[in-house]
Amino acid sequence: MTSLDIKADLNNPPAPSLMDAFNVWLKIGLLSFGGPTAQIALMHKIIVDERSWLSERQFLNALSFCMLLPGPEAMQLATYTGWRLHGVIGGLMAGLLFVIPGAAVVLSFAAIYGIFGDVPLVSALFLGVKATVLIIVIEALHRVAKRVLHLPEHWIIAAFAFIGIFFLNLPFPLIIATAALFGFLRGAKLEDHEKKSAPVKRTPMATLLTAIIWLVIWFTPLILLDMFSGGSILVEIGTFFSKLAVVTFGGAYAVLAYMSQDVVIHYGWLSAGEMMDGLGLAETTPGPLILVTEFVGFLAAFREGGIWLGLMGALLTLWVTFAPCFLWIFVGAPYIDWIGAQPRLRGALSGIAAAVVGVILNLSIWFGLHVFFTKVTSQDYGPFKLWVPDVNSLDWRVILLSSICGLLIFKFHWGLSRVLLMASIGGAGLIWIT
Repeated sequence: MTSLDIKADLNNPPAPSLMDAFNVWLKIGLLSFGGPTAQIALMHKIIVDERSWLSERQFLNALSFCMLLPGPEAMQLATYTGWRLHGVIGGLMAGLLFVIPGAAVVLSFAAIYGIFGDVPLVSALFLGVKATVLIIVIEALHRVAKRVLHLPEHWIIAAFAFIGIFFLNLPFPLIIATAALFGFLRGAKLEDHEKKSAPVKRTPMATLLTAIIWLVIWFTPLILLDMFSGGSILVEIGTFFSKLAVVTFGGAYAVLAYMSQDVVIHYGWLSAGEMMDGLGLAETTPGPLILVTEFVGFLAAFREGGIWLGLMGALLTLWVTFAPCFLWIFVGAPYIDWIGAQPRLRGALSGIAAAVVGVILNLSIWFGLHVFFTKVTSQDYGPFKLWVPDVNSLDWRVILLSSICGLLIFKFHWGLSRVLLMASIGGAGLIWIT
């Protein structure tokens, strides 16, 4: 790797100290509830609004680039920001701190789930968190829409993205690719405030070397397991989730679609209900939603050989899920500013960003339905899909908590940690009195 990999951009404001950055990334990792929408909103507030570590344009360019990649875009965005501030060390620190707190919580709950089965108390404690997350997602939708939807075509892209994913159930990669193609073709007509071309700060040889290093890091554990474990379940887990890391565009919901058939039917590691429990656990804990894979990896190995094998399965799953994320970012990060300075490529990124608004709206409605109602079914009407809630399953407690959280966030501008604490206590109290 060249020295350019470990230096901050001289055109940016002075980088914070490593300790200052460590504290901020740890805070983000501990407060990153609510999936990519809420996590990206939290990072924008801290990185752009409060700290000015990235400009608005740099943040949106990086976000659009990360949306093109397989894996968790929020974690990759954190890794890119850390890399931009402190090089490879900063990228590793930001990415790991974004993942480790949530991974520790998911592992703990997965162990409880595996040993004791479903624990109702855990669901009770996170009732308030779900209510808060819904408001965070709505706030994120509002913020991102204001910053992204500048032109009429942006609104059109967002609308078609929402219709495509919510009503037609089109694959997320297809929606992103279509938006990118439209933006690319319209790129010459889109606004271009930065006329100066950004130089690429890495040679092709350095890029190739970085790719080789991270491919070795990614696959070395798998090769060693295959050589010495005699085809154990760990080899199956490592191979399966390595493949998943390459094709899971669209985050955890896309992961669920890719995983379900093989995990439930082919391998028989989990039941369909257990898969949904894992996703629900990942939704209500900090960290990327793709940590649902850790839940699956632990249970699959635990049922084969007990707690220690389960722990190895969880760690292996984390390795093969997130090592590729560092590969994508450390290889592609030096080119993001260059891409953002090209009118047509920048148009493609703008198209992706607009499509993300439609996707966030879809997630907001989907999440709202599943938070407010305990029973929601999907009904097909020809090519159209519609989510229909059972009105008798309406949970008034979540409505009450969400209303209070919305008031505290939108009107009184409470911080996320205070709202989460208040909502968690309130949710547990409501469960206790009812």
